[in-house]
Amino acid sequence: MSRIGKKPVAIPQGVKVEVKDGKVLIEGPKGKLDYAFSFRIKVAVKDNQVIVTRDQDTKLDRALHGLTRALINNMIKGVIDGYTKEMEIVGVGFKAQVQGNILNLLLGFSHPVNFPIPEGIKIEAPKPTQLVIRGIDKEKVGQTAAEIRAIYPPEPYKGKGIRFVGEYIKKKVGKSAAATTK
Repeated sequence: MSRIGKKPVAIPQGVKVEVKDGKVLIEGPKGKLDYAFSFRIKVAVKDNQVIVTRDQDTKLDRALHGLTRALINNMIKGVIDGYTKEMEIVGVGFKAQVQGNILNLLLGFSHPVNFPIPEGIKIEAPKPTQLVIRGIDKEKVGQTAAEIRAIYPPEPYKGKGIRFVGEYIKKKVGKSAAATTK
């Protein structure tokens, strides 16, 4: 059996989990999420726990077993606490501000970049060079952060760009420094 898949997921107080028609519906204090799981997997709610099982022992079934359990666990955590990604913008004159449901980024291009904020995601800019992305869906929060980072990924020479807080960028030696070492 899958080591992750066979662990039951505890349902905390204030969270309602319902399984119907191949979908798991989870409702908590922060909102509602749903997930349509594979027909190869069985999900049941017993004794304030979600139990994920499978009928066969193929490689695909084993993978789906652990995946389904992990996604349900992430959904339960999301409706209770939510998820957060913090990003920083590095570069002279680079800044961000939120205007309604648009994230306005000034990143040294000839034009400002307007990023539409997806539904279910909240973006804050406590400082012009900081971004905080919040939401209850872990996948959506991560995808939004990745899309924002892709607008101007950190470059390896000066380190300018958008990066996650704590992300290490390995810097390269520039052209002039390499020429003097020969």
